[in-house]
Amino acid sequence: MAAPEESLRRRKAENAGAEPGSPPGRGPGHEPTGCNARLRAGTFWLTRIVLLRALAFVYFVAFLVAFHQNKQLIGDRGLLPCRTYLKSVQQYFRGPVGWDAVSYAPTLLWLLDWSHMDSNLDALALLGLGVSSFVLLTGCANMALMATLWVLYMSLVNSQLLETGFLGIFLCPLWSLSRLPTGTPPSQIVLWGFRWLIFRIMLGAGLIKIRGDQCWRDLTCMDFHYETQPVPNPVAYFLHQSPWWVHRFETLSNHFLELVVPFFLFLGRRMCTLHGALQILFQAVLIISGNLSFLNWLTMVPSVACFDDATLAFLFPSGPGGLKDRVLKLQEEAARGLRPPPRYGCMVRRAVHVALGVLVAWLSVPVVVNLLSPTQVMNTSFNPLRIVNTYGAFGSITKERTEVILQGTASLNASTPDAVWEDYEFKCKPGDPGRRPCLISPYHYRLDWLMWFAAFQTYEHHEWILHLAGKLLANDATALSLLALNPFENRAPPRWVRGEHYRYKFSRPGGRHAAAGKWWVRRRLGPYFPPVSLPDLKDYFQSREWPYPELP
Repeated sequence: MAAPEESLRRRKAENAGAEPGSPPGRGPGHEPTGCNARLRAGTFWLTRIVLLRALAFVYFVAFLVAFHQNKQLIGDRGLLPCRTYLKSVQQYFRGPVGWDAVSYAPTLLWLLDWSHMDSNLDALALLGLGVSSFVLLTGCANMALMATLWVLYMSLVNSQLLETGFLGIFLCPLWSLSRLPTGTPPSQIVLWGFRWLIFRIMLGAGLIKIRGDQCWRDLTCMDFHYETQPVPNPVAYFLHQSPWWVHRFETLSNHFLELVVPFFLFLGRRMCTLHGALQILFQAVLIISGNLSFLNWLTMVPSVACFDDATLAFLFPSGPGGLKDRVLKLQEEAARGLRPPPRYGCMVRRAVHVALGVLVAWLSVPVVVNLLSPTQVMNTSFNPLRIVNTYGAFGSITKERTEVILQGTASLNASTPDAVWEDYEFKCKPGDPGRRPCLISPYHYRLDWLMWFAAFQTYEHHEWILHLAGKLLANDATALSLLALNPFENRAPPRWVRGEHYRYKFSRPGGRHAAAGKWWVRRRLGPYFPPVSLPDLKDYFQSREWPYPELP
């Protein structure tokens, strides 16, 4: 009888670790894989892959924009040459480039030859495109690659992407390249860093609205937003025509998503998952209804940290040897206590992550103080590397849309009544009332933003617009590549350029303007700046050390 008793004890021991409801004799080590495998909650191996790919996608678009626009905007002959800006920073700190200048304007351009700034800008953008493409296509990254992306982007632009990208550095192993680096599990501290980021983004946006424009409090802001946002799209045209009660519901929903939903992060796994889903859905709605899509896609990225492997498993194919199967085995090993003890390198990583958490907490103090302050400011950094920042958007809503329309004429005398003025058209910006708004803005079109802000300020605060006028007077190919329409293409350049101020409103569906194929109705408000010729601007260019445009 000894042998049967021994066999019975062995079968009981095998079944002791089995999941409830699993077939007899099937312990965790024998659980079927493939389509029937279900991942447990609480691990983030797949989450890291999705996060890295999402971040790489945003980096890719950002560097693509930089490659297409930086030469025209900040290049050797750009609208605001970065060489002139860096020289002014150097002069301000009175001496050779030191820590003060670098911390004020952290960029690799300090280390490069300024005589070929266009080449420098292209090299930084192309290197960023190459690295981000690799991470996007493979899902593999390490700290070295992610740090490279962060430094390259910080050298070109300061934006929300810098804080998101900085956290992405610590999501990866130091050197190894693997989609599933089993020796370096995703850090909970880093994941909470992403959650803390999306919490501040959304709560900051909600608080700045409540404290800012009265229309957010009386629920009327959406009556104007679709028409006056920087770059409307065709969907915004139709949403603007919605009944008043729809706009009230939209405003209330915005307050709920920005002021209430962020606290779901701290209420357990299910509510955290619900937070991530609601925020991604919110950003998708904003993408559909407007053209701020670069910022909206970027805001989606930290929300991914709200999902664990069990939630994101549907994104990955099932099957033996696949990522889901490998993660399931890692979960089984952890449940059975078969994971090897942490090595020295793992202990160092944990120490680095703890230091990161302490750093983020320390840098968050002024950010939290700003959030709680009745004089809250938005989109501000309290440290030179832009690691932890304060965010916010649309603290006030413009009630009327005005646009600056640049016009040129070939007439000898700009003041004569018979002078024929022809409009320059910007990509995706209201100009010709009959031109349909863009469905998708080209990347994140920064010149459109400049023109939108210029429309609400006096031109003395936007000297770059006179710089652009000088470029148009010379038919400068670099500047003209930013435009959708050059009325003087294949012709002699204009003798005079001026800026005109117009008020724009969406046409009413079924009205006479809409019947004539016009999306907009516009009315002239007056001059934005008077007619200028190229000789008029010579002293202006030279006083700012800008390259004087030359006629072809």
